Amino acid sequence: MIKIDSYKYYYNPEDGKYYIRKKKNGPHSLKKLKDKLNNSKDKKNKGNRSDDSTNKVNKSRNKADTANETNKSYNKADAVNETNKSRDRANTVNEMNQFHDRADTVNETNKSQDRANTVNEINQFHDRADTVNETNKLDEKMSKVDLTDHSLYRMSIKNNHKHPIKVSIIMPTYNKYHQTSLSLYGLSKQTFSHAEYEVILVDDASSDNTSDILKEVDVPFKFKYIQMKQNKGRSSVRNIGINHAEGDLLIFLDGEMLAPPAFIENHYKHHMHESNLVVTGAMHYEGVYTFIMPDYNENQMAHLKELVNNDAEYRRLYENYEQTKQHSNGPCPLVTKEDIDTNRFQRLSFPNRYFLNSGLKHFGERLEGFTLPYIAFLSGNVSVRKANLKKSGLFDETFIGYGAEDWELGYRLYKNGVQFVLDPSTVAYHQEHGISKRKVKEQWGNHYRFVNKHPHIDVLILSLEWKELPFMHMHKTLVEYNQLEERFPGEYNEFKHAFRVMLFRIIEYLNNGQPVTKLYDLPGGSEERIKIIQQFETLRPRGFDYLASSFEQIYYL
Repeated sequence: MIKIDSYKYYYNPEDGKYYIRKKKNGPHSLKKLKDKLNNSKDKKNKGNRSDDSTNKVNKSRNKADTANETNKSYNKADAVNETNKSRDRANTVNEMNQFHDRADTVNETNKSQDRANTVNEINQFHDRADTVNETNKLDEKMSKVDLTDHSLYRMSIKNNHKHPIKVSIIMPTYNKYHQTSLSLYGLSKQTFSHAEYEVILVDDASSDNTSDILKEVDVPFKFKYIQMKQNKGRSSVRNIGINHAEGDLLIFLDGEMLAPPAFIENHYKHHMHESNLVVTGAMHYEGVYTFIMPDYNENQMAHLKELVNNDAEYRRLYENYEQTKQHSNGPCPLVTKEDIDTNRFQRLSFPNRYFLNSGLKHFGERLEGFTLPYIAFLSGNVSVRKANLKKSGLFDETFIGYGAEDWELGYRLYKNGVQFVLDPSTVAYHQEHGISKRKVKEQWGNHYRFVNKHPHIDVLILSLEWKELPFMHMHKTLVEYNQLEERFPGEYNEFKHAFRVMLFRIIEYLNNGQPVTKLYDLPGGSEERIKIIQQFETLRPRGFDYLASSFEQIYYL
């Protein structure tokens, strides 16, 4: 094998091809070969005879050597050419490879850009999809319901966000599906921040479609729907609502109350700077007929017929109802959501100022000097801080059915120093419904529980309402009774005892269904009877006119 180190190639005579070999360090191989040949010739010249033959031979050899050298030179040139060609081929290949590399790079770049464009398009698609997804997620969030199953009830929460709640509206309801749906719509239109209030609807085991409200309503506030597994009564369901309330301020609102847009805001503003208030809009009662209910009594139907004349469309709906009522036992809708948005429903509304007209309007917004302020705690529309309830206690759950459970709680708040405020801007509209005959008995039953629990003169005095005496008369009677005790301590004992007993018996007899008569029946000649008459006869001369009037209206029954 002949090595050609100067070009990093070597020749293989077996296959007649050149191969690349890594160049070695040290003296050049061709130079070493030439030096070796020259040394050999010098040695031979020194030892040769100087004759012509020898010279000829040497010349011939020299020629041969020259030829060989020439051939070697040609061979080397050929080798160089082959090497150059090989290099050219290699360079060509390299250039082609570089070109391809560049082309590949361009292609890769283009592909990368194509991929980037594709990614961008995908991202744009995803962005659009994300927007849709976010919308869908929002929709899902709005419709997502968290469930809690309790032994007494099942609670479902819609819009269960984590934003701090300032106001909790507690709404008990029972079989008033249609009115409650409109009430929730009105609460969704509040000017108060939707993220800062919640509505807790406590369904006291309704048998109508009230349970459909959860999936039907689309409300912007946190909505808690509590469905009782059995009917528990107003006090119990309100207490359950209180226990699930997140707000510091609680507004009790009946399920059929239609709240104007500034309702929550007007309640809340009173409690911002004072922590010991009860605020009520119930004294400025407004009623409204939103449906024609099949259980309206004659007076309600006559009243509604009068009101529909204020609006041609409402009159048309009423006339259609009159023509078709024999074919339907369900409610006939009058007021729509659009009517609530435009306040058109107010054409079917009316004021009922029973409490104000019974004397409360004389005492101003804060009922200053009024001896019975607790009657302003009417749970159909009233607000109070939760801390005040924790101090005074929640609703008494022994009160079953209608009436007096709110006054009883109001009385405890009053005894704990809470200030009562009347504000007409907190009024809500009561959607009228049929009046159950059972309510009257329930009312007297709860009133009887009230006077049994608090047999004090400032509670017993409410028995005079049975005689339809106005609250101003009750107030002045109570004022004079207190003055009598203050001015004449130790006197009028028989009179005061008889008065308190008769007030109690009025409610007791009504609760038992007894005739309210002979409330303090004494033998004509008894010593106690004589003393009571003598003491009574001195009242008016001493200026106790209202007390004397109230006494004589019940003593001789």
